[in-house]
Amino acid sequence: MTAASSAARDSGPTLAQRLRIRGLDGVTLLVVPCVLLAIALFVYPFFYGLWLSFQPKNGGAALTNYQRFFTEPFLSKTIWTTLRLALPVTLLNLFLAVPIAFRVRLMKRQRLLTTILVLPITLGTVLIAEGMLFYFGPQGWLTRTLMWLGVISQPLHVVHTYWGVFLSLVIAIFPFTFLLTLSYVTGIDPSLEQAAATLGASPAARFREIFLPLLLPGLAITFCLSFVQAFSVLPSAVLVGDPANTTRVISIAAYQAAFEEYDYSLASAIAMIMGAVQLMVVVVVLGGRTLLYRGPVAAAKG
Repeated sequence: MTAASSAARDSGPTLAQRLRIRGLDGVTLLVVPCVLLAIALFVYPFFYGLWLSFQPKNGGAALTNYQRFFTEPFLSKTIWTTLRLALPVTLLNLFLAVPIAFRVRLMKRQRLLTTILVLPITLGTVLIAEGMLFYFGPQGWLTRTLMWLGVISQPLHVVHTYWGVFLSLVIAIFPFTFLLTLSYVTGIDPSLEQAAATLGASPAARFREIFLPLLLPGLAITFCLSFVQAFSVLPSAVLVGDPANTTRVISIAAYQAAFEEYDYSLASAIAMIMGAVQLMVVVVVLGGRTLLYRGPVAAAKG
């Protein structure tokens, strides 16, 4: 053994070797650009907006914007208006997605039906709203067809109302909810249901005792993700709703503060409140999931 090799052995592992031991190798470092991008696009804007919300446009105390939001009914009631849309839409999509997912998992042409069901994702909110105006507007196809058949005597008022926004959100978000639900349903081992059926369990009992406990964690996550989507209801509320009255949601209030009043401080405060409300709903749902079910979730792949 030469003196050089002996010295290299005595000096211990190199820096690269020590980094690999700690999991910092070349492959791991590929995540660095993603982290920097996330900081630039999400982390920094969030903290900047949080700081800006405590800097009132016309001066005053740090909490002036928050005080104004909660003391002016025109602003504060937008929270309830948004929740009144987002929560029912999310629940309805979830209730529709579960039975459809159970039916689709047994079909031979599952991919074809899934493609049809998720087609609205490719359309986008604006095209969905435009289609609703053509079909459900006062001079839309549905109104003219029903009037021609004598079913109604006056045009239907679906768009530019609460129900227009509600229907638009259901159409836009259901494919996303369905895909997530289908991934959890198909991830459950079919042998569990077969064993329960062999032991004489009814379909309702199999769903209650086998599927529901295994689906609860996934359904909770699906609810949270769908709710966050529905809560950001600005395009639908403007295009097919009544943004000055029944569908004046919190995102509209933030938009008006920023681009009509040019009060970016107030807009930032509204955005922070919007995020806090979403976070509270998510915490409640995930906390409720923990209380209802503490078992394993490995059976689901979603």
